[in-house]
Amino acid sequence: MIILDSHVWFWWINLEHKRLSRSMLQAIESADKIGVSPVSCFELVLAHQKEKLQLPIAIDEWFELALEGSGIKLVLFDSKIALRAVKLTDIHRDPFDRIIIATTLELNAKLASMDGRFKEYPELTNVLLV
Repeated sequence: MIILDSHVWFWWINLEHKRLSRSMLQAIESADKIGVSPVSCFELVLAHQKEKLQLPIAIDEWFELALEGSGIKLVLFDSKIALRAVKLTDIHRDPFDRIIIATTLELNAKLASMDGRFKEYPELTNVLLV
């Protein structure tokens, strides 16, 4: 399984594939399962509300297509993920990023992200797709 970071999910669904590296694009295209964390939904709604993110359609329609219409699975957020997020190396304190990283680790998945700070996490060695 590959977990998509919020921005990668947005670019993937909106066919902005040129923003993704060739290796990331190939990995996503060939993945058996693709997932996103519920916090990615929150991040995108928040960015849309603050007018930092423009969507081509209404946000509720976008989510319907971005999940059910795409085959991307919304993974569950549970206590194991919460605990792991708190125990991550203290690189930065963004709770959403930490939950996305912890989700990836708990599911033994790969993480597709263009976030430069993620490379600093030793926990993401051999897990991070850039």
